[in-house]
Amino acid sequence: MSNPLRQRALRLLALREHARAELKRKLAPHAESEEQLETLLDDLVARRLLSDARYAEMRVSVRGSRYGNARLAQELRQTGVTPETAGEALATAGDEMARAQSVWARKFSALPTDASERARQIRFLMSRGFSSDTIRRVLRGEAAEEREEE
Repeated sequence: MSNPLRQRALRLLALREHARAELKRKLAPHAESEEQLETLLDDLVARRLLSDARYAEMRVSVRGSRYGNARLAQELRQTGVTPETAGEALATAGDEMARAQSVWARKFSALPTDASERARQIRFLMSRGFSSDTIRRVLRGEAAEEREEE
């Protein structure tokens, strides 16, 4: 196995976690053959230096406070994480309603008073990947009511 390829892979993994497919894409131009690359990736997985589950957990913990489950799941799918692994990582993300309320509160100071402002707030939360049910509840002020009851 090529030492420079292994060194390049370890350098990339030292910077941050990578999904297997993402690391494969980055290393492919430098590999002599497809099977050499697969062998290296299999070895990294066996040594627990490369893990899609760990990557998904890291990605969700870093970006979870700003984005909804739909956006996080889509980002994980784009990097080659399986839907099962993504689902497990999203389960650790916490309450989507609380995250949506937090994102909404940082951007807006009050509930919408007219249709155009409501549409603007809905578009903002949708672009962040929150579900329509969650958006509806945030714009009704349900999250604030739940906190006051506690």
